[in-house]
Amino acid sequence: MPLTAEQAMLQVQDRLKALKSLVCEIETERKRFEPNINNMVRMTKMASDDKSPAVNHKLKTLYKIGLQDALQEEALIRQALAKIQDIRNIRNERRIQARNAGNKETIRRGALMKMLQISAQTLPLFVSKPGEKVPPLCGSIPADNSYIAKPGDMVAALVKSEEGEENWILAEVVLYVSSTSKYEVDDIDEEQKDRHVLSKRRIVPLPLMRANPETDGQALFPKGTTVMALYPQTTCFYKAIINQLPQTANEEYEVLFEDPTYPDGYSPPLFVAQRATTVGVGSMTGSHTLGGGSSSAIASNAAHQTTAAPMHTKEEPLVESFYDDHPF
Repeated sequence: MPLTAEQAMLQVQDRLKALKSLVCEIETERKRFEPNINNMVRMTKMASDDKSPAVNHKLKTLYKIGLQDALQEEALIRQALAKIQDIRNIRNERRIQARNAGNKETIRRGALMKMLQISAQTLPLFVSKPGEKVPPLCGSIPADNSYIAKPGDMVAALVKSEEGEENWILAEVVLYVSSTSKYEVDDIDEEQKDRHVLSKRRIVPLPLMRANPETDGQALFPKGTTVMALYPQTTCFYKAIINQLPQTANEEYEVLFEDPTYPDGYSPPLFVAQRATTVGVGSMTGSHTLGGGSSSAIASNAAHQTTAAPMHTKEEPLVESFYDDHPF
């Protein structure tokens, strides 16, 4: 049964209280761990000069305690992250209910661009445990062939314009009709307000989680991979080459967009989030490059920005206010 506004608010408040308690507990535990960490540092220095069995035994004991402390802290952090994701899911459910009831609000382009950026930066981070396999839709790991994107999920959608040109755009799933094996998706660009009915082969689900480069580097696209990437400050995907991989959880891919308006055929290096980078173009039809493949694709050498498919890159200054409950 759909949540009422009051029920959703109460659930969010409940999880916020639990989150606050977890954050306080994490801080308390960290303070408790500090003496042992300091002892480990001191004993490690001592062991470099004193190789006696007694010193080594004491150092091993401190390491075992430190490992248990780290595992306990990890468990608390994972619980806190789960509460944050619960809050996002509740607010997303309420937003979808409002949209289905005809209460969808128009979001200015500047706010939309900022929300897209924040959403990509705060996408849940997957950090595997020893021996754990990276799940589908984490980083570069594609969805299973049988996977059906849920309402509210972000996807890359291959749509045809009135002029007959095909472009990959950022879209939001409205529903999936199993009897026809087709999706209904909304163009994420509020100024377009277009709804498209597309077959599964014209839909590519975007990552639901970021991969941690420090623990799950295998879930990142290798350097030199040709991908489809969301061009910065637009809602269109273009061919690009992975130039540098993120080194930490907070970094982005550095990519080179294919662009014949530059002498070497590529744009200067630009940064694109994991969520905005999807499968290699070999498995995607209708892909195109900046400055080519579409009469409306124009690259600006000065600003390193583009006007891609109509209405998908009209820009205005970023604004500070935005809808916190939008799940982009």
